[in-house]
Parts: sequence; structure tokens; C-alpha cells
Amino acid sequence: MKYYDKLIFELSKPGRTAFSLPKAQGTLPKSGNIWRETPTELPEVSELDVVRHYTNLSQMNFGVDSGFYPLGSCTMKYNPKINEEIAALPAFAALHPLQPETTVEGVKEVYDQLDKTLAAITGMKKFTFLPCAGAHGELTGLMLIREYHMSRGDHARTKVIVPDSAHGTNPASAAVCGLNIVVVKSQENGLVDVESLKPLLGPDVAGIMLTNPNTLGLFEKDIKQIAELVHECGGLLYYDGANMNPLLGVVRPGDMGFDVMHLNLHKTFSTPHGGGGPGVGPVGVGERLVPFVDKCKVSGFNGNFGVMLKAYTYILSLGKENIKLAGKLSTLNANYIKECLKDCYKLPIDTVCKHEFVFDGLLEDNGVTTLDVAKRLLDYGYHAPTIYFPLLFHQAIMIEPTETESKETLDGFIEVMRTIAQEAKTDPEMLHSAPHNTPVGRPDETTAARQPILKYTQQ
Repeated sequence: MKYYDKLIFELSKPGRTAFSLPKAQGTLPKSGNIWRETPTELPEVSELDVVRHYTNLSQMNFGVDSGFYPLGSCTMKYNPKINEEIAALPAFAALHPLQPETTVEGVKEVYDQLDKTLAAITGMKKFTFLPCAGAHGELTGLMLIREYHMSRGDHARTKVIVPDSAHGTNPASAAVCGLNIVVVKSQENGLVDVESLKPLLGPDVAGIMLTNPNTLGLFEKDIKQIAELVHECGGLLYYDGANMNPLLGVVRPGDMGFDVMHLNLHKTFSTPHGGGGPGVGPVGVGERLVPFVDKCKVSGFNGNFGVMLKAYTYILSLGKENIKLAGKLSTLNANYIKECLKDCYKLPIDTVCKHEFVFDGLLEDNGVTTLDVAKRLLDYGYHAPTIYFPLLFHQAIMIEPTETESKETLDGFIEVMRTIAQEAKTDPEMLHSAPHNTPVGRPDETTAARQPILKYTQQ
């Protein structure tokens, strides 16, 4: 029996404690509703029990520090340890958001320098650090676009064009902003169909939201024409910065014609965001939107300063000379894996990709699904890639290695993927029932999501 085989409550023994506190001086008044009717149900365990239990639980997690995470460049990049060292400096870590501005001149300098640095990298004029996440940044950017049109008395612009390959947050953010979504189709080559876009443009279009490269990892080569068409009809261009990684130091959204964008500092600039946070989604704007930046107060404080500090450290560590290598190496790694596996996995669009690419299941699946492949990867010690996204392909497997992975690591992953493809031919049941070597097998994920058990009840 291992420590993680039981809940912490199941390790509990009456009278066992992990602390020693001095006797309380005074008591709380018993009037009002601050006293509990029954004692708090807490586990009674020793310090050693606590340490072993949670250490073992932590080792059940998969992270980039423990293995290859093939959905990295825009999702889970390696976080260099110098980032953590700088963020942990007492002068930064002990800050309070309400302390006087005169005591945080150094922090204000970090914000100012990060603003200028991100503007140089992206081709924008100014950044706001209020948004707390990428989707929050999308909402902020759309609010800026709406404010711009309203200031000109152009109240008819209520539509936002979104490609059918877009991240799901794009139409969601537009809807929250009170805008109507119009979908533009992609061509067979995975890129925005310019001819399908043209009829959608008009005086009611507020703008278009694009990810470039898109969610298939393909660069929108017609971006300049798209920008000209949208600008001609009076609309603006929003850049979803989730896939900015391969463009670092090579191409700038501002030069492509984008008017506003967000960056995921917790993706492109290496800071971790596992478990739902923390994140930061700063929004950059072009010249025409600068006057509106200070009007969109989407938060009472700037986003997580520690995340911004780690991102700034990452940028300074690479320097202007080396930051472009991040994009180039992530692109090289993605194309290397794609070329080595396309003889056993379906490659719907066979062309040069950027930092990621998408397979559409196995060439010879024998009834084996993308989910089966993902679960089987866990048995071999690899985290699964993104699956069933984008929605353009029924059995989508999105693979995005980062720039920090070595050829040896990539070769090991390629070998395992080929082994799984062979298993699908000879022993499909092995994949249907995977994983076999993990503490938890294949749970009913639908029931777990819809009927989660979040409270311990003593049997």
C-alpha cells in the first residue's frame, strides 16, 4: 500500500498531530454566527505522514521538468530556473499591491522596460498589463476595438469575423463583448479562404480575429491581402498571440497589419501555468488605439507580477541576438517529427509547418482512435499531445515540441509513436484498454466532469 493509494483522511488517527502551538490567549466571542455548530473535520496526521502523502501525490503529476510534453510551444514550455530565482528575490516576492507607489519604483521600471521590449518584439506601440490571462486579453482587445469604433460614431460595427480553425476562446470573447460572430471558412490547404472572406466584409464589421500561424501550425501567407481588405472596409485586425512562439524575432504582428493583439506570457515567454494559473495576457495596440488603452479598465491591478518578471527574465536571458532561435528551433523540431511519422499517421495537409502540426489519426487504425493513442503514450512515459483539436479533423492529434527538446528526446518520442502505430495493427485491444502502467487507468471522464465528487465523506 502506497501513501497515494489512500486519501489523507484515511491516514488519519485520533490524537495524532503535526504541529505544536502555544495556548491561545483569549477566545472569540460566542455571539453572532462566527462559531461552527460542529468541529471542523480535518485529518489528524503526523508531519511525516503529510510530507510523504503530498510528495507522492506530486510525483503522480506529469510536468515538463519530468518528461517530454509534446504540446509545448504555445502551451507548456520549459521554465528556466533563473526565472524562478529572480521572481523569488525578496524585493519582488514580498510586494503588496496596495503599498505606496513611491516604494515600488523598481517594479514600475520593470513594467516600463517590459512594455518597450514587447512592443519591439511585436511591432506594437504600447502594452497594457491589466489582463490576467489570454482570454482576458482577447476580451480587452475587442473592447478596445469597440471603443475605437464608438468614438468615431460608427455604431453599426457589431460583427467579428473568426476562421473555422480558430481557438474556441475567440468567438467566446467576442460574444462576451456583445459582438456577433461570423465564421469564415478555410481552404483545403488549411488557410483562410480570401474569396470566402470578401463577401463577409462591409460597414457592419468591427474586425477579424486571426492566429498566425493558425491552429494547424500553418502560416497565413495571404495575411497582407487580408489586412488590406479588412482595413478597406473600416475594420480592424486582432492577433491571437497564442501561436506567437515560432515568430519570435522573425516576423512581427504589427508589420503584418494587426492593430491589436494579446500575448500569453505564460506560454510564449516560458512562464509556467499548470493547474489553471497563474497567467498574464498583456494587450498591445497600434498607433490608432493608443488613446483608448487607459480607458479599458478590465482589472483593478496589473496581472500577476511574478509571471511578468519571469517573462522579462527569459527575454533578457536570450537577448535580441538569440530570441529568434526559439522560433526557428521549435519550427525545426515540429517539421522533423512530422516528416518522421507521416508514413504511419494521416497527414491531411502535407506542407512545411511552423511550431506545430496536426495528424488525423493513424493511417491503418484498425479501430484505434486518437484517444487510444494518447492513453497508450502514458504507458511509455510521455504526456499526450493535444487531441481532437482543431475541429477541422475528426481524429486530430496536434503535436508541438518546443525549441528546448534535443534530437535524442524527439527520436525517443518518434520511436514510441511508431511502436504504437504497429500495436494498432497487431494488438488493438492493448490500446483500447490503455493506460496500463499509471496509478489511475481510464476513468469515465464524462461522468467525472459532469458529476465531480469534490467532498470527502467518511464511510
